[in-house]
Amino acid sequence: MSDTTEQKDILRGGQFLVKETSCEDVFTPEDFNEEQKMMRESVQEFVEREIIPHKERFEKKDYELTEEVMRKAGELGFLGIAVPEEYDGLGMGFVSTMLVCDYISGATGSIATAFGAHTGIGTMPITLYGTEEQKKKYVPKLATGEWFGAYCLTEPGAGSDANSGKTKAVLSEDGKHYSISGQKMWISNAGFANVFIVFARIEDDKNITGFIVENDAENGISFGEEEKKLGIHSSSTRQVFFNETKVPVENMLAGRGEGFKIAMNALNVGRIKLAAACLDAQRQVTTNSVQYANERVQFKTPIAQFGAIKQKLAEMATSAYVGESASYRAAKNIEDRINLRLESGNSHSEAELKGVEEYAIECSILKVACSEDVQNCSDEGIQIFGGMGFSADTPMEAAWRDARISRIYEGTNEINRMLSVGMLVKKAMKGHVDLLGPAQAVGQELMGIPSFDKPDYSELFAEEKEMIKKLKKVFLMVAGSAVQKFGPQLEEHQQLLLAASDILIEVYMAESAILRTEKNAKRFGEDSQKEQIAMTQLYLYNAVDKITTKAKEGIISFAEGDELKMMLMGLKRFTKYDNFPNVVKLRTEIADKLIAENKYCF
Repeated sequence: MSDTTEQKDILRGGQFLVKETSCEDVFTPEDFNEEQKMMRESVQEFVEREIIPHKERFEKKDYELTEEVMRKAGELGFLGIAVPEEYDGLGMGFVSTMLVCDYISGATGSIATAFGAHTGIGTMPITLYGTEEQKKKYVPKLATGEWFGAYCLTEPGAGSDANSGKTKAVLSEDGKHYSISGQKMWISNAGFANVFIVFARIEDDKNITGFIVENDAENGISFGEEEKKLGIHSSSTRQVFFNETKVPVENMLAGRGEGFKIAMNALNVGRIKLAAACLDAQRQVTTNSVQYANERVQFKTPIAQFGAIKQKLAEMATSAYVGESASYRAAKNIEDRINLRLESGNSHSEAELKGVEEYAIECSILKVACSEDVQNCSDEGIQIFGGMGFSADTPMEAAWRDARISRIYEGTNEINRMLSVGMLVKKAMKGHVDLLGPAQAVGQELMGIPSFDKPDYSELFAEEKEMIKKLKKVFLMVAGSAVQKFGPQLEEHQQLLLAASDILIEVYMAESAILRTEKNAKRFGEDSQKEQIAMTQLYLYNAVDKITTKAKEGIISFAEGDELKMMLMGLKRFTKYDNFPNVVKLRTEIADKLIAENKYCF
């Protein structure tokens, strides 16, 4: 067993809620090895050379430029990071694939979308589900950028309900091929893709089936015009029409009726990669905002010196730092789980599939949190730029438009919120996460007399870690009571699920920041982490506030009488600070560091 997997206890997906994690057991960006640092520098140099100088062209729907940049990315190996070496990829670990996705995606959403669609849902289904013949035929071309891939799932009547697609696949009389007919929409990379992953239904099968379909106009494939979109202007997005398109039977992906499983597992990876794709966008928006605020003078003072601007800058940097902390924590958990499976004899495909599936809850959490943070960050960026922010001549306008799609694709944030809680409940029912015991313990605690002993908060983050424990109790109190009350009908109470998911999200994000900062403070010294400590404390304060609101909303929706009073008293107890942080001071400290460095510097 490798050093990375034998030295720590790897929690299963969702177990963060009921088990304590040591800061030594989390991976942080400060843990990147030399190979990963070199890869990050290579990607940053590529972005500065090939993307940033051409941002205006990307906003003018230059689809050929997107294809050109993608081809160059393939030549440098960036499209094959996750692909095994035997198929002309680099065969690097999951953290490295996240890192490349992170840093290649920040400058423009057009490349972020093209890259994510190609490397994720365009290539990965073949890498993970294809036969050896399929992999040898298609994956090397996709890994090197010789060919590009696209993913045809969504239809006019099948969006979030992915398994309801009407596209049909009919077997020929000689049994040698299927004829596929149907309409797919919102297909990223459609304008220059060479191969499509297409989902269709055979006869009246319950589940759809996946196929590998080569782009051939003479084989009944046609396209709609490029969609007119709010953002990601140079991301090719078109409808794809299949009219009795003949596909050899050997191009079926996995087995008949396995398409829905392929689609869902592809989306799990897509969700955490989408979170990564939001990170550098936040860093860049924050840097642009700091630099403008330092240059813009009003009332004979740079606006960066005004408290209202400092508040915005501090919150923008904090969300970026926390999103980064949580994303790489989960990425390393996935990588370690993949390695454990490889060491136990699983194939690469099995290990990767099961490794990511194990952390599907965290993938949904990260997708929601980071996509909403990048939208808020770019919105505040516009506000800092003022009237100039509304102009297409400054970078904020495009950043805001590009960010908006992130809350929709890879499953809307509403779907992902409900999925995160639903998957956790299912894991509990299967015995993979013990929610029942801790939930019952919280119920007994509510019936008891609270302790009035003053805890010892002398160590760094002692109170913050105690607060995280209490916030986990809030989720267990709300979700546990809801499950008890509604049972299998819980999924019908969507507003309650949304409220519960927000509690779950904030707990994971806040805990991730605490663990990262604590780990770095221990090894680099607290003085070196002053602003990171401030960001961590600021985020937790905001999280407590949000959890209080959402928990109250959830409790009131189903509890009444004495139960309602008891749960509201419990909520007050579990969200009470003994020592409130001075959030104005924290924001000022964070902002002053940004202003002095004139960039996002964490």
